[in-house]
Amino acid sequence: MTIVEVHWREDAACRSADPEELFAEAARQKRAKSVCAGCPVRTECLAEALDNRIEFGVWGGMTERERRALLRRRPDVASWRTVLESARDTAMPEAS
Repeated sequence: MTIVEVHWREDAACRSADPEELFAEAARQKRAKSVCAGCPVRTECLAEALDNRIEFGVWGGMTERERRALLRRRPDVASWRTVLESARDTAMPEAS
């Protein structure tokens, strides 16, 4: 695990959440996704799940089903971290 990976995990909104809540099924997934809504490291978390093909749980605000669908739609992506960080940076340019 790299320093960057450790750092984002320390800043995650879910770091003190009950894992049972984050690896929920059916209707409880909506509650798990709400934890991600204002998370400062949501992009990094989602990239981790997509790049490593993590099959279970809510990561970066997406369920396993949503992530599988995204991976099927974009099989050409080699690094989701690059794609997601680029999209985030484009959507939220730094103040001059």
